[in-house]
Amino acid sequence: MIPYFTQTVIHLGPLPIQVWGTMVALGIAVGLWVSGKRAEKLGLNKKIVYDLGTYAVIAAMVGARVVHSFVYEIGATLQDPLEFFRVWHGGFSVMGGFIGACLMSYWYLRKHHVDVWRYADATIFGLPIGLGIGRIGCFLIHDHPGTASDFILAVQYPDGVARHDHGLYLSLNGFAMALVFWWMSRRRLPVGAYLAVFGVWYGAVRFWLDFYRTIDTRYFGLTPAQYVSVAMFGLGLWGIWKCVQSTRKKSG
Repeated sequence: MIPYFTQTVIHLGPLPIQVWGTMVALGIAVGLWVSGKRAEKLGLNKKIVYDLGTYAVIAAMVGARVVHSFVYEIGATLQDPLEFFRVWHGGFSVMGGFIGACLMSYWYLRKHHVDVWRYADATIFGLPIGLGIGRIGCFLIHDHPGTASDFILAVQYPDGVARHDHGLYLSLNGFAMALVFWWMSRRRLPVGAYLAVFGVWYGAVRFWLDFYRTIDTRYFGLTPAQYVSVAMFGLGLWGIWKCVQSTRKKSG
């Protein structure tokens, strides 16, 4: 098991650096860089990918805050609506971020009259490594404690109970997916393959892991993220089917 340790702030002289925010920012920067390199390799306009990524990140932050405030913490938000704007208190939903980023990305790419799926596929290529890095911040502050467990990667919390730590699991999941994406990039795959694989993979993993979360709001036994995960998984399966059909047509 992993001993409990936490790192919320690093002090550089008189300047306090928030670890979670720093890791998220680093994940965004690395993810965008990887996506830009992928676009360059595919002969796409790297500037469009960087601009798209920037707008998508902004939309993701808004979407993440909206879903957290009005789905996960609706009671507290209605009691004090100004709490929505107190972002320094924390509270962002990754799934809300995905929704915001997807809506912004589709609008942005359509507005610029480029191939939506080719650019979206290139842009999502850097997302797994970004998630892997960003979730390290969640692990270091332990903001997603899970159920009790004797699993080898469980964290021994201060109350003496070893628990699943979802920040750690989702970070490892991001790095694993990044390796698979790198392996996929060495093969000729139809447009949309990365979007489809991401949807199936992340949707399945997040749906499963949320059963081991302890503090999330639930509706009819499932967390809001699990409902989004089902949609991601279904759309991903549809995308894989379309990719297979495309490959068969080309080979036939």
